[in-house]
Amino acid sequence: MEIHSSTRRHVTETELRSLVRRGFGDRVEIDRWQELTGGTYNAAYAIVLDDGTDLVLKVAPSPELKLLSHEVDLMRTEVDFYRRAGRADVAVPDVVYFDFGRDLIGTDFVFLSRVAGTDLHQTRDDLTPAQLAAVRGEIAAIAARLHTVTGSAYGYPLRGSRSWQPSWRAAFGAMVDDILADATRLGSVLPAPPERIGTLLRRHADALDEVRRPALVHFDLWDGNVFIAADAADTVRVTGLIDGERAFFGDPLAELVSMTLFRELDDEPEILAGYASAGHGRLELTDTARRRLTLYTSYLYLIMAIEGATRGWDGPERSEYEQRLVGLLDAQLGRLDQLRRG
Repeated sequence: MEIHSSTRRHVTETELRSLVRRGFGDRVEIDRWQELTGGTYNAAYAIVLDDGTDLVLKVAPSPELKLLSHEVDLMRTEVDFYRRAGRADVAVPDVVYFDFGRDLIGTDFVFLSRVAGTDLHQTRDDLTPAQLAAVRGEIAAIAARLHTVTGSAYGYPLRGSRSWQPSWRAAFGAMVDDILADATRLGSVLPAPPERIGTLLRRHADALDEVRRPALVHFDLWDGNVFIAADAADTVRVTGLIDGERAFFGDPLAELVSMTLFRELDDEPEILAGYASAGHGRLELTDTARRRLTLYTSYLYLIMAIEGATRGWDGPERSEYEQRLVGLLDAQLGRLDQLRRG
């Protein structure tokens, strides 16, 4: 289903050619191009230059739009993410050219190398159970390598972000406060008033104190952001991770939330095994770790339940989607409540 989103800043063919000239010079021509659909934040285009160079152009939303509090300069976060991840030998797109001057089309844009293969969301039904389990284990191993990258503080690395803090407890608390303030501003329907949700989440803040190093976390590793392809031996392998604009520095355990989106981690032991196989440490699901995982799941569901109001997306599909998210969020909050009572 294609979802209209008001945040996607579409470009005309004339604008597209001017962006290519800015990045690659006046003599470079476009052989072919097409808009990529499926995302609800940036606009994206597949472009092949006349010399055969295969690129993806991403165009950020207009900076004048009022989006979620953490959605500030996300393209700058994405460029920084790819550079850091690439240095850690994580398969991500190369940053070919970026421009944050905003003098050409009024917003940020970046040209990235094209990742080979197709995304896992489109192709997972074509895989055998053994192939899918192997891919999920490989994703976890790649995430473990990504998590060796350490930041100078915790939270979102955004200009002026209240979440950029010296401790994970303070950073995550600010992240939660921001998303709940967004919910209030947008009049979002939640399973409880925002202040009550905030109180419940803060009751578990002590669990965050176990996090002692700000690891780089992608936090959007759902199947649509993982590309796969068969290698020369016909083994399906991960070819790259995309869309790193939601990255933050914090608890590696948070990565498991989007990696198992709408699924149960306990049903997929290959994920924790794959993580450990990378040789960079293990993720142990202690009682405290499970509390943290429930906090992070609640946070992601909060984002997903309210972001539609900033995308100009309306209609019965949005209503059904948000009702589902509210139900999932309610279950996570109930789990937290029970954990506290226990």
